[in-house]
Amino acid sequence: MHEYVYLQDVEAAIAAHRPVVALESTLITHGFAYPRNVQTATQIAQAVIEAGAQPATVAVLGGIVRIGLAPDEVESLGANKSARKCSVRDLGIVAGLGLDGSTTVAATMFIAARAGIAVFATGGIGGVHRGHPFDVSADLTELGRTPVTVVCAGPKALLDLPLTFEHLETLGVPVIGYGTDEIPAFYSRSSGLRADIRVDDPADLAAVIQARRAMGLPGGELVCVPVPADAELPRDTAEQAIVAAQRLADEQGIHGAASTPFLLDQIARLTRGASVRANIALLINNARVASQLAGALAAS
Repeated sequence: MHEYVYLQDVEAAIAAHRPVVALESTLITHGFAYPRNVQTATQIAQAVIEAGAQPATVAVLGGIVRIGLAPDEVESLGANKSARKCSVRDLGIVAGLGLDGSTTVAATMFIAARAGIAVFATGGIGGVHRGHPFDVSADLTELGRTPVTVVCAGPKALLDLPLTFEHLETLGVPVIGYGTDEIPAFYSRSSGLRADIRVDDPADLAAVIQARRAMGLPGGELVCVPVPADAELPRDTAEQAIVAAQRLADEQGIHGAASTPFLLDQIARLTRGASVRANIALLINNARVASQLAGALAAS
């Protein structure tokens, strides 16, 4: 039997109905190189704490699902080059074989829901890939069926954003702009696409979520928070880098699960690190907003 193992502070916070924010671990194993990955994960967790919530980083260590990681475990995972990137389909594999794995948006949502954690902060979700409309991330499917609120900076900008949002509409997932009428485009504050609704404070956001739960509506919500203005990568600059990176991926036949890490690396190279700075800033900002939302839900 594969039970979940909780960090003591996380277990105590859940039991006491205090605000908890789930965090994914793929950014530790596949998002940034060591030691930046560990430093960034530490900054994100600290932002959650400073905003009044308990961080709960999700991962699989030795086949055991862990909800909350101690600092030495984050360090060990960050230096682990063999950890498997786990979407929902992979969880049974790593658990059954006793392997180490990091969790994507979809896998983190799945585990968070079963642990009773209602809010999850990440950088950006997966979606429909550019030029490959049948390559659709499991993140969208999970958003359509799992009642967890995902706070992010929109889908990753390297995706086909219009098709991604069409897919979310089909799945019945509301896309909420937090402090914005437009959906952000990850590195950039605008995409030209309108959110389903704009919400400007955590209490109103909590009211929308509670209404959905009370009505028995399936799935979660996508809360899109613009990257901080001082870290924004201009939309034209980001788009040029994305197009060039996608061309390289197509030329080299890189697709599926391998495409996102490759594209992110190429975008970072082409923007001389500006995309990485934007990514870190939005991750920390999303963690703060998610913590405020978790606090509003806990207080209501």
